[in-house]
Amino acid sequence: MPAQSRKLPVWLPVLILLVAMMSIQGGASLAKSLFPLVGAPGVTALRLALGTIILVVVFKPWRLRFTREQRLPLLFYGLSLGAMNYMFYLSIQTIPLGVAVALEFTGPLAVALFASRRPVDFIWVILAVLGLWYLLPLGENVSHVDLTGAAFALGAGACWAIYILSGQRAGEEHGPATVALGSLIAAVVFVPLGAFQAGEVLWHWSVLPLGIAVAILSTALPYSLEMIALTRLPTRTFGTLMSMEPAMAAISGMIFLGETLTFQQALALAAIIIASMGSTLTLRREATVKKIDIG
Repeated sequence: MPAQSRKLPVWLPVLILLVAMMSIQGGASLAKSLFPLVGAPGVTALRLALGTIILVVVFKPWRLRFTREQRLPLLFYGLSLGAMNYMFYLSIQTIPLGVAVALEFTGPLAVALFASRRPVDFIWVILAVLGLWYLLPLGENVSHVDLTGAAFALGAGACWAIYILSGQRAGEEHGPATVALGSLIAAVVFVPLGAFQAGEVLWHWSVLPLGIAVAILSTALPYSLEMIALTRLPTRTFGTLMSMEPAMAAISGMIFLGETLTFQQALALAAIIIASMGSTLTLRREATVKKIDIG
């Protein structure tokens, strides 16, 4: 990483990450409004295709050089990015945006919890499990949340965990330009898949402006900003700030989509947010140093 980039003010990566989260949740709300036209797979194809074009033009990834040790993490980073988008959009077809993001957030939460194994971590595990139990819920009132949508959200969470771990290693030298190559890898796999499922309507001119907006808000802007923050913030700080994302998603769903949560779902969402914040705030400092001093 260039020495100049290391001299950023401490607050700037934090602000960058907050802007990225607001952008991606606003983009998710816009994307959901497109589902009646092209479906979730079609929106995934539009987002990745147009977002990748923007990123490739801006960052010119063919100039980048990756070591042999970085190539496999880069491949995993790209595939996980595409799969995360695909499964997340499939999930919000049938469940509220805030619920989907809370379930998806179990991926980063698992990354934080696996980094430390002290007794206090069991508190966060219990809170997260309780949040998941009442958010779904898996008990008597299972009809309140579509289980297929919930399963897709959890699958997106697993991909998010891989995205974080592989992104730190793949992007440590090239920063946000890595996103362009990762997005290109994702597009090669998931754009044809989404286009095939969406059919001819995907290429209608009336869909293109909204597709460009989704691509910018949900891919080009937030992933570039996120990579800057990911490679410049300690794992503890990054994870704590990302804990706000389910709440931002719920607010975005309420404002732009008219979605509401039950009181029980709101409490469950709060439990997952608290579990994530607690797990990252109580990480051992040594574990954080190892995370950010790679290479």
